[in-house]
Amino acid sequence: MGNAKKSNAKRKSATGKKPPAGKSHTRTTAKAKTKPKLAAQPSQKSSAKLLAKKPNKPSATKKKLAEEIRKRLESMLPEPRTELDHRNAYELLVATILSAQSTDRTVNRVTPALFEHYPTPAALAAADQAELEAEIKPTGFFRNKSKAIRAASQRIVEAFGGEVPRTMEEITTLPGVARKTGNVVLGSAYRVASGITIDTHAGRVARRLDLTDEEDPIKVELDLCDLWPQSSWIDMGHRFVLHGRYVCLAKKPRCEQCPVNEVCRSALAKPEGPWTVRAENERKVIEARGQAASEE
Repeated sequence: MGNAKKSNAKRKSATGKKPPAGKSHTRTTAKAKTKPKLAAQPSQKSSAKLLAKKPNKPSATKKKLAEEIRKRLESMLPEPRTELDHRNAYELLVATILSAQSTDRTVNRVTPALFEHYPTPAALAAADQAELEAEIKPTGFFRNKSKAIRAASQRIVEAFGGEVPRTMEEITTLPGVARKTGNVVLGSAYRVASGITIDTHAGRVARRLDLTDEEDPIKVELDLCDLWPQSSWIDMGHRFVLHGRYVCLAKKPRCEQCPVNEVCRSALAKPEGPWTVRAENERKVIEARGQAASEE
């Protein structure tokens, strides 16, 4: 008790204020910094539950808006494609896993040598862990990613005869593969329209255009799939990703250059010129960036 009074007296003399009653005067230490973790993928069960729920039927007004957006973005980019360099489904699968919390440009720098050393799923499944980690280190989270691509390759060899599966049900049984990766691989490598690819960019674009209010990628995907025919799912996914990457930026969207400015509730600036000209300019930007990335 005597020690507590002395401690309070010292605090009062040093600050001129009496410490508040009931408060502890023990010193607090800063919490130890923890390393960021690779974003968790939704489990197969949670994805199935969300997909089983039928979304509300979109209104005629929203369908009309969606069709106008599709028309303009299709004019902007008639034949969109992923910016991850690949020659087959196996390479695209690995590249997509490596692209998590990285950039396509970084992944494209790493994968040529990676696939030269490990040209097949069997070769990658047998890779030395330490050597593989060193090879993919620039993409970040290299320990988790190296384990994932080795385990996925092993399952491809053991369960699917060395060929990347062609259905969402099968491909999402591979370690490190959830719906987004499945949609990228099935759509780009096999032209199987299993859904719409929703990444950070595509989700942001969909919300700004008032096509969804959802934050969960699977719920966003469900809303968008209900707006367009299945035949357009693959290409619309690519267009939303690329539009978000080059024009509808997170912090400083280039609204004045946007070909869907007139139908966007979130536009922050008036459009410059006809939408057809803006669409053509965006196509050139996307194609130039893709070419620059592949040349570096």
